[in-house]
Amino acid sequence: MQLRMVRTNLLDLPEIKMPSDYRLRTYRESDDWHWANVINASFGGSRTAVDTREQIIDRPEFEPTGLFFSTYQDQPVGTACAWKWNNADESEVGQLHMVGVIPEHSGYRLGRWVSLAVLHYHHQQGFKCVVLGTDDFRLPAIKTYLNLGFIPIYVDDDQPERWQVIFEKLKLPFLFDSVDKVRSVLNENIITKIYR
Repeated sequence: MQLRMVRTNLLDLPEIKMPSDYRLRTYRESDDWHWANVINASFGGSRTAVDTREQIIDRPEFEPTGLFFSTYQDQPVGTACAWKWNNADESEVGQLHMVGVIPEHSGYRLGRWVSLAVLHYHHQQGFKCVVLGTDDFRLPAIKTYLNLGFIPIYVDDDQPERWQVIFEKLKLPFLFDSVDKVRSVLNENIITKIYR
């Protein structure tokens, strides 16, 4: 099971400061191949424009203004998607979904900026919090998420040990399951959703 993190509020979000030569924009009709290309370069695989339509564009959770691209010379090189947690009718819990950057453009914090664009988007849409799923080996991404105010939550019995290994690798003090912090900020209905 994937690891899960939550940002319990969308207040005081930092400003987006794209590096020079890079721009931020949202989805355009011609971006199906671009999204597949960025995700393939980031995660491996052989997604196509058809896969983009099936996995993102044609899904009821999709909003064109919530799919962000960082571009270099007008070519998409990074992406992140503002999704709705668990279903298209969700209005409280947002999801940071499918963050990827083409490796040749790493080092410019593009993952941070597209992720932050998603957080701003969810805030503007009135969402209360944002959840994401990630994998143990995605250490740079996890560090980015921690720096953006996400905290780990445990949704499976083996996750405390997995998180401890991650924090050791990142040379950071271990954060225990943040359920108490989550409960102090979010109502029980939202908590039930994010732990589901």
